[in-house]
Amino acid sequence: MRFGRSNTNKLLFVLSVDTEEEFDWSGVFPQGECCVDNIKLLPEFHQFCQQLGVRPTYLVDYPVAASPDSAAILRQILATADAEIGAHLHPWCTPPIEGANSERESHVINLPEPLIRQKLDVLIRAIQDNVGVKPQVFRTGRWGIDGKVLKVLIDYGFKVDSSVYPYYENQYFSCMDACDTPYWPDLQQPNVPGVQRDIFELPITSGFNRPNFSMWGKMHSAISAPWLSGLRLVGLAWHTQMLRKLFLSPELSTAEDMISLVKASMASGKPVIHMFLHSSTLLEGMGEYNHHNVGRHDLYARIRSVVEFLQGAADIEFCTITEAADRLRPPED
Repeated sequence: MRFGRSNTNKLLFVLSVDTEEEFDWSGVFPQGECCVDNIKLLPEFHQFCQQLGVRPTYLVDYPVAASPDSAAILRQILATADAEIGAHLHPWCTPPIEGANSERESHVINLPEPLIRQKLDVLIRAIQDNVGVKPQVFRTGRWGIDGKVLKVLIDYGFKVDSSVYPYYENQYFSCMDACDTPYWPDLQQPNVPGVQRDIFELPITSGFNRPNFSMWGKMHSAISAPWLSGLRLVGLAWHTQMLRKLFLSPELSTAEDMISLVKASMASGKPVIHMFLHSSTLLEGMGEYNHHNVGRHDLYARIRSVVEFLQGAADIEFCTITEAADRLRPPED
């Protein structure tokens, strides 16, 4: 079941931050001593968000929660009452460390269920003991969700998942056919709505610079077919702005492209605009996703441009992930 505008009849804006260690993504996945220097920049970032009125959700992984200094910073941010703390599972650096630590095992969905439970035990305990809250919101490391993980999350009391990355796929999972607006995921096929009412899905905003994302997603897939690669149709569509696949992240997209995505999302009737980034990107040159090495203050400028556009174009309400889910669920749920 998809949902229309929120119960407050406002367009919701969510900013989620994968709050994690920094490392060289071209090397091996770190297991022991993880560096979390980027967390020292979170107070500045959070103050910037407060100035805009934005209420971030910080999805925290184990190295951050286990660091006394980082946990203290998160407690200070929580004390502002303008943020939420969720959980973010990086398998490679969350105990117990067992077996291989390759690209395949970096995706939570590829782990056996008992190991997922063991790692979640450690992660949740670290957040509760050191940050002082029990997380209600979850995101897998490196995206992707399946029924096995959703059932585990329900058992641990999570109310909202945000692991769906619409119009993205890799060799381990596909969100190409995933619902691109908040929904109750089916436990057998989490990309589509189902009947369960234990855990809600709040995908990030991704799509195209034209409304009707589902239709244009099929078109983009068609012109991306290997047998058409010689025609370079995807590149032609991008450079002429006829069709651009876009993700609402200042690490990946310019302010202009994000605004075009937001306009198309609004024209498509999406009830929430969900931007994301990684805390490690605050340390310039360290993030997996910051392909253009955008400076920290340039990231701020991109976020500000999108927020100011929305404030001028819609009746906007800033929410954490849990707040957005609460507003989007129909009253009978």
